[in-house]
Amino acid sequence: MKKTLVIMAAGMGSRYGGLKQVDTVGPCGELIIDYSIYDAQRAGFNKVVFIIKEENDAIFREAIGDRIAKFTEVSYVYQRIDHLPEGFKVPDGRVKPWGTAHAVMSCIGKVNEPFVVINADDFYGYEAFKKLAEWLDTADLESKPAKYCMAGYILKNTLTENGHVARGICSVDENGMLADVNERTKIMRREGKIQYTEDDENWVDLDENCIVSMNCWGFPPSFLKETSVRFRDFLLYNENDLSKAEFFLPFVVKDMIKQGLCTVSVLKTSDKWFGVTYREDKESVAEAISEMVAAGEYPAPLWN
Repeated sequence: MKKTLVIMAAGMGSRYGGLKQVDTVGPCGELIIDYSIYDAQRAGFNKVVFIIKEENDAIFREAIGDRIAKFTEVSYVYQRIDHLPEGFKVPDGRVKPWGTAHAVMSCIGKVNEPFVVINADDFYGYEAFKKLAEWLDTADLESKPAKYCMAGYILKNTLTENGHVARGICSVDENGMLADVNERTKIMRREGKIQYTEDDENWVDLDENCIVSMNCWGFPPSFLKETSVRFRDFLLYNENDLSKAEFFLPFVVKDMIKQGLCTVSVLKTSDKWFGVTYREDKESVAEAISEMVAAGEYPAPLWN
């Protein structure tokens, strides 16, 4: 069965200070995206779609796309800030993309098969892609309510020592299904504890072994229509504060779970996440990948 890897790469990485998606971390100049594509390909994915800003098209084709196209089918879609429903316009002062669900919405017409969506600047590990591929190959993707899946990471395996991170904190029921997900945009380790804050003053403890979403989801193509429908609702709900509001993937999934329109299988993985959230993260990610190469988990160079 054809399966597509959708890679969200439209963000410029404001905390990092540059276009981190094309920064090298592998011993032979590989990018984090290279390892995600490599792992996904050996797990059975045979198409890659990059979601990018149109102005970064040439950079991506030169640094990633033209090279990867030798090994798998590659397409591009643009996340445009003016990609809005009829009757809406870009509010004054809005400069950043509309968020991850809006990014995936950009794939309408380009992705017509089951797909997994990931961030460009996160290292997910082979286990996650293998479990996602096996799930997509065996699930009834035409069922009602809709069936989705996600890779569930252990919170303590997903932190950086260089600042805070954003994670979707998941509640999982006894059947391994996602019951709820709450986006926490500022999580970090403080005084030996993992905590989050919403106001920079009050910090709330989190269980270090709780399951979190790393924006690694598996969907049938019908999910794209759901993002489009709910984006209009999002705009109406936030009409008084559209200069900064973001339309996140967990919002769509959470809304559908509450309405009984979908179930989400949580595929737990013990893999450790690596990511370049901050410029200081690059060295530690490069060291971790070098260790995995030395252990024989990845070849060097990665692509032959």
